[in-house]
Amino acid sequence: MANHPSALKRHRQSLKKNARNRSARSALATQIKKARAEITNNSAKPDAGEVRNAVALLAKTMGKGLMHKKTASRRISRLMKQASSKVN
Repeated sequence: MANHPSALKRHRQSLKKNARNRSARSALATQIKKARAEITNNSAKPDAGEVRNAVALLAKTMGKGLMHKKTASRRISRLMKQASSKVN
């Protein structure tokens, strides 16, 4: 365990950041699961509903540094590709 005041503060900060990031990742996973369920039910539109919400959340987590830009882009691309293939 840390003994110096600066190290103790850093530890407190890391715990807060960890909790915030875990919550955001969980929310993202839930939203993607909802979007995939919508796609599976053939009721998905690439520009509306749960798919749109999932894309927005992916972009938001990327912007906050929780996910790498290219990882978010790849996931958005795959999700949109699935959604648009079910529309046709």
